[in-house]
Amino acid sequence: MIGIAGAGAWGKALGLVAENAGHPVRFWARGDNPAALRGCDAVILAVPAQAIREVLRYTAPALAAHAPLIISAKGIEQTTGLFMNEVVADVLPGARAMVLSGPSFAADVIKGLPTAVVMAGTAVEETQRWAQALSLPSFRIYSSDDVKGVEIGGALKNVLAIACGISDGRRLGDSARAALTTRGFAELTRFGRRLGARVETLTGLSGLGDLLLTCASPQSRNYAFGRALGEGVSVNDALARSRGVVEGASTVNVAHRLALAHGVEMPIVAAVHAIVDGGAKPEDEIARLLARPAGAEHREKD
Repeated sequence: MIGIAGAGAWGKALGLVAENAGHPVRFWARGDNPAALRGCDAVILAVPAQAIREVLRYTAPALAAHAPLIISAKGIEQTTGLFMNEVVADVLPGARAMVLSGPSFAADVIKGLPTAVVMAGTAVEETQRWAQALSLPSFRIYSSDDVKGVEIGGALKNVLAIACGISDGRRLGDSARAALTTRGFAELTRFGRRLGARVETLTGLSGLGDLLLTCASPQSRNYAFGRALGEGVSVNDALARSRGVVEGASTVNVAHRLALAHGVEMPIVAAVHAIVDGGAKPEDEIARLLARPAGAEHREKD
């Protein structure tokens, strides 16, 4: 039995995957009795990143000690700067958490279109076992033991997708979007390495793969949010227009704070932060980025 905490589009998509992989599925949604998750062999957390702590506290009495928690949220907790697996450890010490991330849209998964993601956990054999148990020919799950790398890729790509959406909203062209995606990936890599992630993880499905998907598709809520900002829509109105939670808008402030705290240069993230959290005009931040000296593309200190 697989429990799904969250009955939104992504929760339903993962529930369909689990059912097609041969597992009975039980859903829990906000307001339901947490007993719905009692007795599950694993629980997939398919709620927004900023709600993970609250959901864990509420459902904790029903979560079996032996059942792993599979986190599918992509973000960093605003109030603490903790990544999702760290939030789980903080709320439920001793719980076994794995992270599921990668380039995937719920609509594509529901249609059965080919998708590849990665599941990361510190217990290698268990992670591989669950990756295999939930895999389908059309939903391939690779395994990894680099939890931090997978989480960083999933969280930071949302912020960078906002930047690319802003660029397209300002009609700066395909070349500008390609430059932003590439230089954004350089920032993601600098940040990841400083926090202990492996470079090969960041160039994989949860890093580069997810970045490529979300930086150019209107299906991405983060890209669509950024595009609205670039077209002159206010932050509040752009959020109100969104079809769901814009994780990057919640992540950018804490990502910027962590970058400063760790001495990581992230000018694109800083620009998105200035626009989303500081009320800066997109055209002013674009001008600021274009005024930066180009310098060497690759630096040893990165």
